[in-house]
Amino acid sequence: MARIRITQIRSKIGRPERQKRTLEALGIRKLNQSVEHEATAQILGMVERIRHLVKVENI
Repeated sequence: MARIRITQIRSKIGRPERQKRTLEALGIRKLNQSVEHEATAQILGMVERIRHLVKVENI
């Protein structure tokens, strides 16, 4: 299965609580922090909800 790197590029300040919880669930706690995940349907769905806050790269 493919892996993706997710990097937070915009602040979560002033965002709805649901978007903040999605970032936390992905393991992203700070600005410019990157995490790697398998590209499953669940992870891609979470990324789609916060695509304006993150950058996604294929590994």
